[in-house]
Amino acid sequence: MERVILGESGLSVSPISFGTWQLSPRFWGEQSKEDALSAMKLAFDEGINFFDTAEAYGDGYAETVLGEAIQQLPRDEVVIATKVFNHFKSDGSRYPDLSPEHIAERCEQSLKRLGVDTIDLYFLHMFDPLTPLTDVAGALEKLKNEGKIRAFGLSNHSVEQCRAQRQSGTYSVVQPPYSLIDPEGETSLLPYCESENIGVMIYSPMHKGLLTGKYTGEETFTDFRSNHPDFQGERFKELSAKVKSLQTIADRYDLTIYQLILAATLMHPAIQVAICGIKTPAHINEAVGAFGKRLSREDYFAIRNTVGPGSPKIADTKGSRK
Repeated sequence: MERVILGESGLSVSPISFGTWQLSPRFWGEQSKEDALSAMKLAFDEGINFFDTAEAYGDGYAETVLGEAIQQLPRDEVVIATKVFNHFKSDGSRYPDLSPEHIAERCEQSLKRLGVDTIDLYFLHMFDPLTPLTDVAGALEKLKNEGKIRAFGLSNHSVEQCRAQRQSGTYSVVQPPYSLIDPEGETSLLPYCESENIGVMIYSPMHKGLLTGKYTGEETFTDFRSNHPDFQGERFKELSAKVKSLQTIADRYDLTIYQLILAATLMHPAIQVAICGIKTPAHINEAVGAFGKRLSREDYFAIRNTVGPGSPKIADTKGSRK
């Protein structure tokens, strides 16, 4: 699997990143640790060198599992991204805290759980409205100067929040949600990132599994999707049927629907990396099968018109001539 350069971070990474959000029981229920470890090893063997996690995923559990896995891998060939944001309390509750002291403390904990000396890419998991931007950036620059992180970025930030943060610090990568069902970032964030050479690694490209093609619309869920509107009633049935109808296009490229969606998503010029939530080794083989596949422009927009809002959205034009 070839590598892409993740914006101004300079990090050389696989265009598919192994995501570990699924190791958060709060959202996905209990998952097999042994399956996760086996999948991580297989992912590296298949050319995936980029692993994404966060201390919020299972309150450090995902970092711990990933740390165990990478002890068996050559550290200089693995790129690790993790995130900071929450202040964790003993009763299990949490609240936002990106104060410099807290960032430094949480970075040390992440380093210990991962079993590494340096985190390659350290994200602010979300925006903290109480800490001055210069204080946050100063704390990250200090960690970088100390060799504890190599680069830092922004997750779940709006385009205006990104602009503001970048006035204070060298944030070189963003991590927004993006899927062909909901490509909202195309109206502002992605064009901004492309014009500024900001690396983009998107999460939930499969729209929490809905774009994999494995659902009929009759399923019920015990995880967080049990309350998600796209997984309820007629909306779920309609979307599931639309996704399954893509099999005709997928067959022309000798791809599964999952691979078709992933290949189409990675065609966007602003997107360098798609984070794939991997639960078992079997998921790896399907994900890597999408790499390097290019679709025709006609098929790309046919896919968008089928599962999403269709053509790219037009920005607000109030007061302008149509």
